[in-house]
Amino acid sequence: MHIFLKFRTAFISRNSRVFERKELVMDPKAIALRYLTSGFVIDVAAMLPLPQIMIWFVVPALKSVTKAHTNHTVALIVLVQFIPRLFVLIPLNRKIVNSTGIAAKNAWSGAVYNMLLFILAGHVIGGIWYLWALQRIHTCWTIECLGQRNSTQFPCDPSFFEKENRDLTARKIWLEKSNVLANCDPRNKDHQFTFGMFARVITDDVVSASFTQTYFYCLWWGLKTLSSYGQNIDNSTFIEETLFCSFICVLGLFLFSHLIGQIQNYLQSIMTRIEEWRIKRRDTEEWMQHRQLPEELRERIRRFVQYKWWATRGVDEESILQSLPLDIRREIQKHLCLGLVRRVPFFAQMDDQLLDAICERLIPSLSTKDTYMAREGDPVSEMLFIIRGQLQSSTTYGGRSGFYNSITLRQGDFCGEELLTWAILPTTTTLNLPSSTRTVKALTEVEAFALRADDLKFVATQFKRLQSKRLQHSFRYYSHQWRTWGACFIQAAWRRLKKRRLATLENYYYYLMDDDDNPEDEADDGITYSSEGDPLLLEHGGGVVGSSGIDNSSNHQQPLTATILASKFAANTKRGVNQKVKIVDTSSADLKMPKMFKPEDPDLFG
Repeated sequence: MHIFLKFRTAFISRNSRVFERKELVMDPKAIALRYLTSGFVIDVAAMLPLPQIMIWFVVPALKSVTKAHTNHTVALIVLVQFIPRLFVLIPLNRKIVNSTGIAAKNAWSGAVYNMLLFILAGHVIGGIWYLWALQRIHTCWTIECLGQRNSTQFPCDPSFFEKENRDLTARKIWLEKSNVLANCDPRNKDHQFTFGMFARVITDDVVSASFTQTYFYCLWWGLKTLSSYGQNIDNSTFIEETLFCSFICVLGLFLFSHLIGQIQNYLQSIMTRIEEWRIKRRDTEEWMQHRQLPEELRERIRRFVQYKWWATRGVDEESILQSLPLDIRREIQKHLCLGLVRRVPFFAQMDDQLLDAICERLIPSLSTKDTYMAREGDPVSEMLFIIRGQLQSSTTYGGRSGFYNSITLRQGDFCGEELLTWAILPTTTTLNLPSSTRTVKALTEVEAFALRADDLKFVATQFKRLQSKRLQHSFRYYSHQWRTWGACFIQAAWRRLKKRRLATLENYYYYLMDDDDNPEDEADDGITYSSEGDPLLLEHGGGVVGSSGIDNSSNHQQPLTATILASKFAANTKRGVNQKVKIVDTSSADLKMPKMFKPEDPDLFG
């Protein structure tokens, strides 16, 4: 499970600099490559069941190995495997102890973790005690067997204790007649072998019990021995046993003291911070109750206090920075803010000296959900550079009905660009702050850096490079205010084009309608028209004569016809234009579009 989690656990990139928190690398391939090249081998060595592999596979394959060699090999493997396990356990313990989030967040969790370490030590001590007891029993059998090896009746052979020889007839006869087992039984008062602290393995029938019973009995013995510092042990004069008892006493004293000390540290450190937070929260509740604030506003205040505690862990960052020297404070601000400021496209085109001056004056800003950073029409007091979170920036362009523009600001965006235009104007003062053209509202919890108006004015005054044409054009390109104005300008131009096209179509329409709806006007022109509206030429004296009696011979027929048609077209065109102008004027209120004013553009070089 630990190895699986290591392959799935993101790590922190050392090359990232984002507001005191390193950037998490969540690429599965990068995580796997980093883990395979760092601690994978040690974790596998600590995880493998080497004693079980030796007992079940390696030892049975070696036919010439005796029982004593097997016991020594298993004990050696167990001890050797504890080395990589310590390499895994000690760094893990250090990380958990130094952590302020998961295991050390509550006192009881820290106590449980240290108690688990104490239980693990009891498990190890109990296992060593049981294995050593089996070895002492085997030693007793070997000593008794060597004493009866030259017996004439039932001689003892050390090979009788091997597993392969348990079905031999000679062994069965020897086992029935020999007193080796009785002499190695601590319950026998006549036995001469001293088992010391290992006697309870035989007297309590731990050897013949099931695995579960044996495991929990050894665990209980280890915990009892560690908690009592080895005072309940009746050891013998066997030197290895005496050293083991001394080790248990020292280890129990160390672990128990460590457990008590860690619990006390957790209680002191956590209770101090929690007590400060409780006092501050209690004062806030009393103040809100005294001022009789509405419940909705109280909930917003509680959410902000809780979010600020979670983000800063109760540490006053501004006071820490102010207590440091100017040079160190400048380096810290550069380390924390330079990478973020460079993400803003407008500031990415500035030189390092100007960016250092801006980073030096940035301050952290925290906002909870549904908090308004700026409202349309209110004075703008600071620029915000977003670190994480999302904000909604909307505008109605001065409260115009039917106009609404909204965008979402994310990591790397900024708001309050009106303040930058105000700051680079040579004639502005700090008493007249610019009005916000947009309403900015937090959609989630937001972490940002704020640049106040006075600081921005100071930077713009000291560094004239901020007033260059190149930066001015870059500001126009990335400014949401300029983008909104450009979109509205294009929309207005498109509407004017549509309006001209509509006027042309209406002109053509009224011209056609005039031909069908005004036959009396056509009669006044002195020309006779057919039912289709075409002019008719009258015959007179062998020639063609109009209604005026003018002789239209064959030589004058074509010019006269063209003149009549031209005069009719001019009259209809004038009449249609007058009607079109009249209709357009009556509906001009509906076709008129609100004028979009261009954002202020300071004259820096006039």
